[in-house]
Amino acid sequence: MPKTKVALTLDAQLLERVDELVAKQRFRNRSQAVEAALADKLQRLARTRLARESAKLNPVEEKRVAEEGLIDALESWPEY
Repeated sequence: MPKTKVALTLDAQLLERVDELVAKQRFRNRSQAVEAALADKLQRLARTRLARESAKLNPVEEKRVAEEGLIDALESWPEY
């Protein structure tokens, strides 16, 4: 995937921690460390949103709708 160069302003202590990880060869460079952290955070936010939206569902109603669909499907299937 193509990469785009960006400039960031980071807290000095945070950058020191990133540099420590690079020095310990956990990441090849700062860019890789920041990219990995950002990707991880975005993935976590997506899971949180999915959980939040799923919590809005009514399990009883969802089951009723699912079972209703199954009954209709069974009636329309040919016998073998």
